[in-house]
Amino acid sequence: NGGGLYDRFRNRVIIPIADERGRVVGFGGRVLDDSTPKYLNTPETILFNKRKILFGLDRSHRAIQQAGYAIVVEGYMDAISVFGAGVKNVVASLGTAFTTDHCQKLLRYASDIYFCYDSDAAGQNATVRAMSIVKETGAVVKVITIPDGKDPDEFLRHHSADEFRALVRAALPIVEYHIQYV
Repeated sequence: NGGGLYDRFRNRVIIPIADERGRVVGFGGRVLDDSTPKYLNTPETILFNKRKILFGLDRSHRAIQQAGYAIVVEGYMDAISVFGAGVKNVVASLGTAFTTDHCQKLLRYASDIYFCYDSDAAGQNATVRAMSIVKETGAVVKVITIPDGKDPDEFLRHHSADEFRALVRAALPIVEYHIQYV
């Protein structure tokens, strides 16, 4: 308002966002209070395109290959929590927009993709949209459901890593998830 400069990410925890080679291409910021928006990313550029970037892929690609599947969560805080709990084959789609570019990148490392989006309405709708993108690729798709309307980060704050791994083992195949969702 005063014509001066201000920090776009003021009063936020700043998370570097890297491409799959580990080069920082943007930043995300999460508020520390109840301000809005809760999350704020670097504006789209040639280097930073949310439709092509999977947060954490630079650190998780080997674990994805070893496990044979990737776990896709909504945001970097979820990915950081899951990774910190010892489940290393996790990436975040930086929101609910999972794209064919994301899918193609993951299929270079594994043929199975497990979605673990938030249990709220937006997350569930995003899961259904993401499954429609992935099913045309021939990938095996499963859905990890988090009880009590929680997201992976919140679940891990109140439960153990072993309890999260149990949810992963209980992931629903696409048809069972659709039946449960309906």
